[in-house]
Amino acid sequence: MADKRTTRGRRLLRLLATALVLVLAALAALVVWEYYVTAPWTRDGRVRVQVASIAPQVSGQITELRVVDNQFVRRGDVLFVIDPYDFRIALDSARAEVENRAADLQVKRAQAARREALTTISTSIEEKQQFAGTAKQAEAAYASAQAQAAQAEINLRRTEVRSPVNGYVTNLLLRVGDYATAGTRSVSVIDADSYWIDGYFEETKMARIRVGDDAAAALMGYAEPIRGRVESITRGISTANAAPSTQGLPSVDPVYTWVRLAQRVPVRIRIEAVPRDMPLVAGMTATVSVGDYARQGDRLRDAFSALVARIGPRTTRDPAVSGPEVTTTTRGASTVSRLPVPEPKAGLSADEVAPGIAPGINQAPEEAPGAPDRHRTGAGRARDARD
Repeated sequence: MADKRTTRGRRLLRLLATALVLVLAALAALVVWEYYVTAPWTRDGRVRVQVASIAPQVSGQITELRVVDNQFVRRGDVLFVIDPYDFRIALDSARAEVENRAADLQVKRAQAARREALTTISTSIEEKQQFAGTAKQAEAAYASAQAQAAQAEINLRRTEVRSPVNGYVTNLLLRVGDYATAGTRSVSVIDADSYWIDGYFEETKMARIRVGDDAAAALMGYAEPIRGRVESITRGISTANAAPSTQGLPSVDPVYTWVRLAQRVPVRIRIEAVPRDMPLVAGMTATVSVGDYARQGDRLRDAFSALVARIGPRTTRDPAVSGPEVTTTTRGASTVSRLPVPEPKAGLSADEVAPGIAPGINQAPEEAPGAPDRHRTGAGRARDARD
């Protein structure tokens, strides 16, 4: 009788143990399913950045290179200088043309004013209109000369090619003596203020991702994560079945596989805090987690750090590097190489080229009553003599 009870007890224990193992296996399967299938995290993350492709707006030989590769530059810093000699000559010529057109305009206005002051007895309406039209043409020529001078001045300023962003010069292959062509990229500068992270999440996890959720990105080789927030979700990805075929109809692949891989959707993470002494490099891989899972990972890391602090050796932090999470950059010294730049020779002064204009040219002459107009034609003076 006792043996039967013992046998039954052992069977019951085996059944309970089996049930417990099955329950634990089911719980483990649920945890694994939650972790790998539905939890909003991915190992497929990339650090991204905007790159400013800088091309000169004028062409010429490079005479100065003021940066080196991987140097940090600020917005407005000069990267390189194009030979300014031709542009200075063009500016001087344009300014001289402005002076020429200005003097011509004054003369034409004075002539038109004289004709306008005369009566129709002394001059004809047609002659007044001709002089007024000539003055208008001189005004247009003067405005055109001013525009050309302004363009020449801008072109001279453009010989100094400046950085449009704060960032790092990258892959610098330029050297002094190269010829820079307008519109052709010469220098690339990584915009240091434009870093973000793209997390490529499986479509099965997109239901738990919302714009504005907290996010954490752990880079390979660094324990502290980058803090951020979901900024946007991509609204479209490429599909091979959308390519047009015969008669513009979609070309659909007839092959169907039993294993269907989930598409990956890019999610843009705005970076809000970067751990100290962590250099951001575009293209680095990251493990990205979003929402509650990101906060859960933070709690686990904090608990692990507290445990290590208790059982591990105590260390003191240098006060010189303590403080909030910041990213600092330093600008290294660079050598400036130059080519000799020819200077334009000083030309003759305006007084030597044009001795001057007669005084009172802008004043209209006073016409005496009955006096013949010296500006009138010979036929008009003959009519006045007969009268």
